[in-house]
Amino acid sequence: MSRHAFPSLNRLLPSGGAALFVLATLLPLTMASEARADFRVCNGTQNLVGVAIGYRAKDGWMTEGWWQVPATTCATLIEGELQSRYYYLYAEDAARGGRWTGDVNMCVAENEFKITGVQDCFARGFQRMGFKEYDTGRQGSWMVQLSDAPGTQESQN
Repeated sequence: MSRHAFPSLNRLLPSGGAALFVLATLLPLTMASEARADFRVCNGTQNLVGVAIGYRAKDGWMTEGWWQVPATTCATLIEGELQSRYYYLYAEDAARGGRWTGDVNMCVAENEFKITGVQDCFARGFQRMGFKEYDTGRQGSWMVQLSDAPGTQESQN
C-alpha cells in the first residue's frame, strides 16, 4: 500500500456534515482500488524482519530478497496476479535472529539479490537456506502472516 500525503485536503472538502458525506462516499472507492492481486507478507512481530521469496519463472527457479518489513507492517513481494501455484518463503528476525524456514533449499545472498537457479549455492558464492512452501491453489493473491507464535499463518485474499 502506498502512502500519500494530502496537505491541501482540508481546502478541497466542504466543512461540517458535508465533509463527512464526501469522505464516506470516497472511502469505499479508495479501499476498492487498494484491493489488488499480489503476494504479501505481514510482520506480526515487534521487530524488523528480512524476507526472501522463491518461485518458478520462465528462466527457471528464482529467489529474490531482501525485503525489510518493519514491525506490524506488510510488504508486497510480488505485484499483480500470481503466476505460479507454489511460492517459497524464508524470513529472519533482525533483532533476535529467529527464522521462519522450511525444507526446500534455495540460494540467498548477504545483500539485495535476484538469483536464477537453486543448485550449487555455495559454489556460486551464495548461501543455502531452507524455504517454506506455500500452495496458493492458483489463487490470484496470497498473504503470509509472520508471528512470534509457532506456525506461520497463510491465507488467500
